[in-house]
Amino acid sequence: MATENPELQLHLLNVQEPIEPRMHAALSAQEIKNIKAAESQQVMQPVMQILDLAGVPYRTEWRSGEVAQAIASYADEIGCESIVMGTRGMGAIGNLVMGSVAIKVAHLVKVPLTLVK
Repeated sequence: MATENPELQLHLLNVQEPIEPRMHAALSAQEIKNIKAAESQQVMQPVMQILDLAGVPYRTEWRSGEVAQAIASYADEIGCESIVMGTRGMGAIGNLVMGSVAIKVAHLVKVPLTLVK
């Protein structure tokens, strides 16, 4: 879709969970930010390589916080028209026990959501 529609803007978003409070005593706010940015870059790197090889332009962003809320806030902030996100496929039991980020996102956003397993 992205190669056929040059007006399409692709945003890669990675949300890092907040660092444990006890780590704040050992690291400065800037050190924590640098660690989270590096972790996010590492997670997104394989997708970025695929998009680069395909010649698909994209924008990367990372956030820290509660994952579903951060995704919904970012989508609203940029005026997102649709969201495509992966699932870990934990199954019904895992979703009951831990909750599903995808389900939370679906309830929080006002745009179409496509889940890829």
